[in-house]
Amino acid sequence: MEKLRVSRIVGIQFRDAIASVLTSLKAGYSIENAFREAGRDIDLLYGKKSHISHYLNKLYKGLKNNVPLEKLLMDFGKESANADIEEFAGVFAIAKRSGGNMTEIIDRTIAVISRKMDVEKEIEVLISAKRLEARIMNFVPFFIIFYISITSPGFFGPLYHNLPGIILMTVCMLVYFGAYLLSEKIVNITI
Repeated sequence: MEKLRVSRIVGIQFRDAIASVLTSLKAGYSIENAFREAGRDIDLLYGKKSHISHYLNKLYKGLKNNVPLEKLLMDFGKESANADIEEFAGVFAIAKRSGGNMTEIIDRTIAVISRKMDVEKEIEVLISAKRLEARIMNFVPFFIIFYISITSPGFFGPLYHNLPGIILMTVCMLVYFGAYLLSEKIVNITI
C-alpha cells in the first residue's frame, strides 16, 4: 500500500516536472537541458528531499556521464514503478529516435496523465463514500438490537433462552459476519 501511495505521489510530481520540461522546450532549450532546468524547478517546488528530486538528480548525473536520456527515463520508470512514467519513457525513446515533435508529445502526455489522475480522484471519492456507507451499515444491526433491548426489555428473551432461539441467532450472527467480510472486501479495492 505504501509503495502504491509513493508511486502516485511520484506520478503527480512527474507531471509537474514534464510540464517544466515543456516550458523549457518552448523557450528553446534542448531536451537534455530542459530536464536539467526541470530539476531546478522541481527542487524549488517540492524541495530537494522529494521523491521526484531524487530521481531527477539521478537523471542529471546520468546525463553528465553521457548516458542517453531515453535509457535514464526507462530506468526512472522502472525504479518508480509508475506506469505513466514507464509509458512516457517508451514513447519518448521512440519519438527521439524517429525525430518526433517532443513539445507536442510532452504536451499530450501531460494532458493524458492529468485526465487519468482526475478519474482516479473521482473513483477514490466514490469508493470513500461507499466505504463510509458500509461502515455505517455494519453498525446498524447492533444499534437496532441495543435500541430494542432498552425500549422493550425482555423482547429478545425467547431468542436467547431456548435452544431453537440460540441456533437461529447463531445462524443470523454467522450470516451477518459473512456479510461484514463481503462488504469489507468490496470496499477495500485499489485503483
